[in-house]
Amino acid sequence: MAVKPRIGITAGDPAGIGPEIARKAATDPRVREVCDPIIYSASRAFRPGLLSADAGRAAYDAIVRAVADARARTIDAIATAPINKEAFALAELPWKGHTDLLAHLTQTPRVAMMFYAETLRVVLATVHIPLADVPRSLTRDTVEFSIDLAARELPRFGHARPRLALAGLNPHAGEHGVIGREEQDVLRPAVEACRARGVDVTGPWPGDTVFGRAVRGEFDAVVACYHDQGLIPVKLLAFGRAVNVTLGLPIVRTSVDHGTAFDIAGRGIADHSSLVEAVRLAARLARKN
Repeated sequence: MAVKPRIGITAGDPAGIGPEIARKAATDPRVREVCDPIIYSASRAFRPGLLSADAGRAAYDAIVRAVADARARTIDAIATAPINKEAFALAELPWKGHTDLLAHLTQTPRVAMMFYAETLRVVLATVHIPLADVPRSLTRDTVEFSIDLAARELPRFGHARPRLALAGLNPHAGEHGVIGREEQDVLRPAVEACRARGVDVTGPWPGDTVFGRAVRGEFDAVVACYHDQGLIPVKLLAFGRAVNVTLGLPIVRTSVDHGTAFDIAGRGIADHSSLVEAVRLAARLARKN
């Protein structure tokens, strides 16, 4: 029999549902079938549902250990349970989430967040920033990087020649400058530059129709301009089955599509489906590394 990949499961914020879903996922037959799971968790118990700096620091420490092991090839990939951004802030940790923390720990200057589901794949050009900051953060360089990275990484997911679409920022993709200039000044030139490099990308397309077109098979992935533009359609179609993947890292990292759920922590009722999907995808990607 082939040796199964070793997948590190970080338990996330120890006051949330992370420890529960990590235990459930690690013993789930669907996970055991494809990998040997190893849980990275806090060294002590925390009161369920209680936001604290100590919990934020414990979650951080577990991630650091897992990343170190992944870089040392002690484990083959990482699947992460959710952390709490407020707990990180209380612990005076400067990172807004896993994505920027993992980039820091692996010394990777630029990464992108992709949400992967069988029905829809979405790459985010901007992530955890206020909506008011999106237009000025959406530079040609940022958009081109997201498109190029998606084109480079998607073959690992079974799309040998990925067909990409860029979503517009404004309603109706700006109506040729009538409802905003970002499409004319930033997004369309970025698409043209990527196409000149051989990337199969079109757009910007109106955000209210492009995701439906992707679901119907016209595109393999959509590059979204901001967090909720991309995540609303993914979670509407595949909540609990979608997987968050960090593109561009030197290690494989996947994650769940939900948060710490403090309101149900410690009650034994948390659904571990998304973490099962994350671990299984991590195992699949680890075999291709």
